[in-house]
Amino acid sequence: MFKKFLVPLTFPSAILLIHLISELLNFYPYRLGILPRKLEGLLGIFSAPLIHSNFSHLISNFFPLVLMGLGIFYFYPKSAYNVFAFVYLLTGVLVWLFARGVYHIGASGIVYAFVSYLFFNGIFRRDTKSLSLSLIVVFLYGGMVWGILPGMEGISWESHLFGAISGMIASFIFRKTDPIKKYDWDDEKSEIPARELEVSYDPEKNKFLDEL
Repeated sequence: MFKKFLVPLTFPSAILLIHLISELLNFYPYRLGILPRKLEGLLGIFSAPLIHSNFSHLISNFFPLVLMGLGIFYFYPKSAYNVFAFVYLLTGVLVWLFARGVYHIGASGIVYAFVSYLFFNGIFRRDTKSLSLSLIVVFLYGGMVWGILPGMEGISWESHLFGAISGMIASFIFRKTDPIKKYDWDDEKSEIPARELEVSYDPEKNKFLDEL
C-alpha cells in the first residue's frame, strides 16, 4: 500500500523543497530548464519539471500532481511507475525537439500527461473503473484543454501539449496492464445444459414442457 503513495507524495514534495531552497539561497536555476535543440538544454529533460518560476507557479502544479498521481498509482499500480517514467521523459524530449527556443521549466507538462493518461484510459480500456475516472478528470480539469493552445504569454503551452500527447500514448501502450478486477459472478457460466433451456408449450396440458 505504501508504494502507491510513494511517488505521488514524494515527487511534489521534492519540487516544493527545491523551490524553498532556491528562495532561501536567492538562486533561480532557470538554466536547468529545457532549452530546445541545444546541447546544454538536454539536462532540462530531467531537471526542468523540478524548477518553478515562483510559488504561485509551483502551487498550480503541486495539488494536481498529488491528486492525479494518487489516482494513477492507486488504480493502476502495475503500470504506474512505467507510466511516470515514460511521460516524464517523452514530454521532455518532445519539448526539446519541437518547442520554442526559450527555457521551459515547471511540472505542468507532467500534470497534463497525468490528466491525459487518466482520461484516455476511459477510451482505450472501456471498463467501468477507467470510464468513471475519465469522467472525474473531465469534471475537475476539463478546462485545462485551453492550456495547450498558443498565445498565453509566459506559459509553456508546448509542455502542456506534449505532456497531453505523452499521456495519451502511455494510455494506449499500457492499456492492457492493470486489467479491471473481475468477480466470481462475472465469470460464472450457466451450469444448466443448453438442452434444458429449450422449453416448449403443450396447449392441451396447459403447461410448459421441460419446465425448470
